[in-house]
Amino acid sequence: MTHIKVIIPAYNEAESIGNVINDIPQSVDEIIVVSNNSTDDTEINAKKAGATVLKESNKGYGYACLKGMDYIANQEKKPEILVFLDGDYSDYPEELTNIIAPIINDNADFVIGARVKRLREQGSMTTPQIFGNWLATTLMALFFRSKFTDLGPFRAIKYTKLLDLNMEDKTYGWTVEMQLKALKQKLSYTEVPVNYRNRIGVSKVSGTIKGAIFAGIKILGWIFKYSIKK
Repeated sequence: MTHIKVIIPAYNEAESIGNVINDIPQSVDEIIVVSNNSTDDTEINAKKAGATVLKESNKGYGYACLKGMDYIANQEKKPEILVFLDGDYSDYPEELTNIIAPIINDNADFVIGARVKRLREQGSMTTPQIFGNWLATTLMALFFRSKFTDLGPFRAIKYTKLLDLNMEDKTYGWTVEMQLKALKQKLSYTEVPVNYRNRIGVSKVSGTIKGAIFAGIKILGWIFKYSIKK
């Protein structure tokens, strides 16, 4: 039996977090919700749904993910696969089975849930998100011959391979950092098309001009940093 844990960074996702947790397949060993300075009932609702709840007071997606990883690092029993998933219910948590399949069946190291256009609900990705994904993946293809088509947050990776990446980004650059380091370390990777719907609530990144700009700067910063290192 493959041991799987899920990390869900969450900032004020009280309305959606229960749905996310309830739709995650029973095969998962532990669901870890990292409340990133939430001021609503995110933590209460996550606990009610059966998740382990951690608190991270430093605001930032990467901070929350690193908090979850630190928690796992201190556990006696480590997972074989770690899955990252957003808490806004825009992803379909039940598709976790599809995302981990290439790791279990084909020994892939890393899998991205790709939010392909044909499976996206209208309006689920903003214009800045779509353009940012296109630009980032185009640059990765140009500089690193990458086959990534998305920076999707729904992703799975072998736990030991994730540790080897030595993740460090604290905010918006977390997803692209993981992909760039996976390319640099020549991890085997693939993408699985996933459904994507309009999130519950307002996005803290793509839903604001400030968030979109800072995310774009961070993502491009990581790509150019690694292109120089080549």
